[in-house]
Formats: sequence, C-alpha cells, structure tokens
Amino acid sequence: MGEKLEAVPDEPRSTKMCNTPREHSYNAGIAAERAAPHSSIERSASRPSIIIDTPPDGGARAWMVVFSTFLVVMNTWGVANSFGVFQPYFTRAFSRPQSDVSWIGSFEVFLLFFVGTFTGRWTDMGFFRPLFIAGFFLVILGMVAASFCTTYWQFFLAQGICLGLGNGCLFCPCMAVTSTYFAKRRSLAFGLTAAGAVVGGLTIPSMVRQLLPRIGLGWTIRAIALIQVVTLIVAGLLIKTRIPPRQAAPLVEWAAFRESEYSLYAIGAFMCFWGTYFAFHFLAAFSRDVLGLSYTDSLDLLLVLNGAGALGRIVPAQIGDVIGTINIFAPMAFMTGTVMFCWIGVQNTTGLYVWTAFYGFAVGGVQSLFPSVLSSLTTDPQKQGTRMGMVFTVVSFASLTGSPIAGAIIDAMGGKYVGAQAFAGCCMMLGMAFVLSARICKTRKMGAGTFAFIKV
Repeated sequence: MGEKLEAVPDEPRSTKMCNTPREHSYNAGIAAERAAPHSSIERSASRPSIIIDTPPDGGARAWMVVFSTFLVVMNTWGVANSFGVFQPYFTRAFSRPQSDVSWIGSFEVFLLFFVGTFTGRWTDMGFFRPLFIAGFFLVILGMVAASFCTTYWQFFLAQGICLGLGNGCLFCPCMAVTSTYFAKRRSLAFGLTAAGAVVGGLTIPSMVRQLLPRIGLGWTIRAIALIQVVTLIVAGLLIKTRIPPRQAAPLVEWAAFRESEYSLYAIGAFMCFWGTYFAFHFLAAFSRDVLGLSYTDSLDLLLVLNGAGALGRIVPAQIGDVIGTINIFAPMAFMTGTVMFCWIGVQNTTGLYVWTAFYGFAVGGVQSLFPSVLSSLTTDPQKQGTRMGMVFTVVSFASLTGSPIAGAIIDAMGGKYVGAQAFAGCCMMLGMAFVLSARICKTRKMGAGTFAFIKV
C-alpha cells in the first residue's frame, strides 16, 4: 500500500536533491502544494488528493473485500439470474402471458441498477454501512414475504420491488468499495466478484429443482432466504471502506456526461443490457415450448448457462487487466450478439445445450467487464460510487424493458421466438458499436490514432 504523505509545514523549502525515500516523499508533497492554489480554503480542498494513498492491489484486507462482494453478488445477481426457474411456474400458476410474468424479474433487476445513483453517492458520502444494513433487511423481508404470496401482484411487490430495492442497496455500494482497493488488478477483482452470480445461479436452480416438488414453493423460497441471511451477515462483517467520505458533491455529476467516452459507453451499456437478460428469463420456456423438454430438464439449461458464465467472468477479466477493459469488452459484446443470432438456428436438445454454454461464456464476460470499464473511466477514487451509480441508473431502464419487450414479441408472433431472438441480437451489436465509439474517443484523448491498439 502506498505511503501516506505528511502535512507540509509553512517554512522555506529546500531545493536540494533527495537521496532517501523519506526525503523523496517529503519533496513530492512540497511539489504538490506548490502546484495547488495558496488560499487556505483551496489548499484544504486539494489536500485529500495528496494524502490519499494508492490502491493496495492486493493484501488480506483487499481480498476479504473481494470475497464479501462475491457473497453479495451471489445473493443479488445469483437470484436475479435464476428468475427463469420461476418464470414458467408463475406463467402456469397465474395463467398470465410470459410478457406479464417477466415484469417481476425485470423490475427486480431494474431497481438493482436504478437506485445506483442514490446509493453510489451515499457511499461516497460515507453511508456505506447504513446502506448495507438496509439492503440486508429489505432482501430478507422480500424473500420471506414472497414465500407467503399467492397472487401475481403479491409476488410483484415482494420479489420485484422489495427484493429489488434491497439488491440495489447492496450491489452498487459494494462494487464501489471494491474498486477503491484495486488499480492494476481491478478487472480480475471484479471478475472474481462477478463469479458470485455463477455460484448463486447454480445453487438456486438446483435448490428449486430438488425442493419444489417435495416441500412446495413457500418453503423452497424460505430455504433460499436462510442461505442469504448467513452469507450476507458474513459479507457485512468482512467488508470495510478505504476512502474517506466526500461531502461537497452533487447527487449526479452532470459534467461526466460531457466526457464523450463516458456518454457513449453509457449508451452502449444500455443497448447491451437491453438484450442480455432475454435468455436468462426465456431459455427454460423455449426448451419446453419449442423442443418439448420437461420442467425439470429445462432447469438443467439454466445450470449450464450460469456454469459456463464462470469462465466468461474470470478469463476476459484477466485479459482486460493486460490489454485494457474496453479492448476486451467490445469483442465480448460482439460474441454475445453473434451467439444470440445463432440461437435462431437451434432445432434440437443437443444444439441447445451447446448454444447455452457458448452464450453463458460470452454474456458472462459482458456482465463482469461492465463495471470494470466504468471504473477505468473514473480517475478520482472518491467519485467511483457516484459515476458508477449514474450509469447503473441508465442501464436499469434497459433491464426493466428488455425482457417484457421480448415477451411481447413472442406473444405477438404466436409463440415463435425468432423475433425476440433477433431483437436481443441487434441490441448487443448496437451496444458493441457504441462501446467501440467510446474507445475511439478515449484513444484520441490519449493522443493515439483512431485505430491504434493501446491499453484502454
């Protein structure tokens, strides 16, 4: 961990060369203060940028934070990515069209992202711990309430709204805190935390498959809630913030949207996430409606989808630390869009399993690299929560409307999936185009050519 610089006394400064590390650190502080404004107010405002040390990029405390965020992601995205196990059950139980039922899962993801603007800013202000506690109680309340629900609107309120708000209070703050511990190895850290979605996405469908026929929906959800209670308590005890609070700042940093690469990336992320969750919500339904698989067998596809995502979340993240996060995000978005179009040609069970593995790998890269790119576009660690939360809010509207639009297309086409598959694939391709545009803007600001291959 970098050494903190001591306050510089107001006395004549020596200009001789330094030979010791202590003297070198002292001289660095002198140079920084000389470059800063000399009024007392301006000097005190600029001093935090001098005394804040550099990210440790490792160490016991940093990896404990990664593990804590891993558990949080397991309980937030693991549940969200597993909504496909409930989609067909709710469709039959409530006699509702798929587009209606998909609103439950979509609203959960929407709130997970949407509250990011607020929770991100409050994290920067030093309210991480209250946010975590509030998120914990909202998640458990939502799950326990869902276990007693019997109607569509009850599930929407419990699982869509209450659980979604709780997830939002947990996810963005924990990701922001994690980003402050890493610089060179940030993508790897985010990849490891994103693997929590894989563990949750494997655990929950497996539990539903084994428990639902034996103990019913209510007790199955309560069993999932028990796991959440234990793992979130562990996460809350281990995670610690590192950066001092930043008080004087607005809720939204509008100046960030004047940075062309930031705005273009926000649009690209919106387009990508508009099509991302279609497969998570409708893959099991497709396997039954088109290929005739049983409900139990269709759940195996969700296990493959989430399992393949483990490699997709870690391998591209490691590559991103070497060549740059945007440089790997764009190819992963292109791969995801290409695989989505290939779904149109799947006509048998074997082909669907192969397709699911490829899609799980590709979309896992998109999901894990998304916050890494955001973090790389922010140089001030005290603004990580705010700037990350702003794009989370933009993406929330894509997550809210993507699956219901796809479901409406399926219903309008008489149960055929080709239109929805094409919609999701086009969204990913457009997202990739905007991300490439953001990369071009970034490389130009760095003084490189439009097509220069540099780490971005």
